Amino acid sequence: MSKIRHVLGISGGKDSAALAIYVKTKYPSIDLEFYSCDTGKELEETYQLIRNLEVYLGIKINLLQGAEKSSEDPFDHFLKMYGGFLPSSNARWCTKQLKLAPFENYVGDDPVVSYVGIRGDEEREGYISTKNNIQSIFPFRKNIWSKDVMTKMLSNQNIEQLIPIFKNTDFGQSQEKVHQVLFRKITPDFTFDQKLNTLLDSNVKAFNHLVFDFLKTTDYPLAKEEAFPLIENDEILVKADIFRILEESGVGVPAYYNKIEFEINGKKGEYARSRSGCFFCFFQQKIEWVWLYEQHPELYKKAMEYEKDGYTWGQNESLEELIQPERIEKIKEEYIKRMERKSKVKSPYLVDILGDDEDEGCAACFI
Repeated sequence: MSKIRHVLGISGGKDSAALAIYVKTKYPSIDLEFYSCDTGKELEETYQLIRNLEVYLGIKINLLQGAEKSSEDPFDHFLKMYGGFLPSSNARWCTKQLKLAPFENYVGDDPVVSYVGIRGDEEREGYISTKNNIQSIFPFRKNIWSKDVMTKMLSNQNIEQLIPIFKNTDFGQSQEKVHQVLFRKITPDFTFDQKLNTLLDSNVKAFNHLVFDFLKTTDYPLAKEEAFPLIENDEILVKADIFRILEESGVGVPAYYNKIEFEINGKKGEYARSRSGCFFCFFQQKIEWVWLYEQHPELYKKAMEYEKDGYTWGQNESLEELIQPERIEKIKEEYIKRMERKSKVKSPYLVDILGDDEDEGCAACFI
């Protein structure tokens, strides 16, 4: 029987970095492997974060690359392969080739538990591998289990299978209520989400024990583990907790989250980068492109050089058009207006101002 590998990916963003600190320090019995998929086009702050984590945790983070035998950076190699066609929200070949493929090659066919840094205040599932040997776990959430596990366990077809497992699970004062909910079939009037949330609200730790025992009847990687310490976890971590973990540890928040003041036509604003990922990521907002142009002009120039043969990073304008003085002025003015509408948010980080846009993007890159 192959050993179960427990792996945690570092994207270069705040959430995955905080997750590494959280799991490594709170659950030291878990033999974690750390990796980061290097596109060759990351900001220097990303590499600094990786170095900081290695020093603080006393670990080695494996840098994975797509096309590792190529003489070019991974992104440049695949760009040629795709005939100069730049990635976009509708054609995310960069995520597939530079993030997911290196990760799946790294774990191979070994049974793997992959730890994912989606927070308790986010409404998204994140990357779930289609490979049967990879199981995702979400330690920051109330529900640490992936949707595929929940769908399987709570399906109407598996109700009878849960009876002996439930009898050995102590839900305390909620035992009878859980019994009624657990063995009630999902219908249009009693949805999957209603069933799941009611069970979680009854007793998170007991529910985790129930799921872990159910997994023993499946071929998921955790079925092969005798124990799993996270089933005793009922913490829910949100954005403020992530920043607290990074700051208190001394690892620090990636510098690109720090807001920088600017002034346009007598009005003051603040900008920064709201996510990790390549410096030319097409998910950047216009104001973030302006930030890149003004704070890292050499990287902006490199991003411009990729735009040719009709391929641009944005759908409606090229980077050359975006940095025309009148266009920058308009972008900044519009952004200041947006910040004014969200002036009730008190935080030193732009990511809080842009909270409603944070879910956009590829989880594999930004968590």
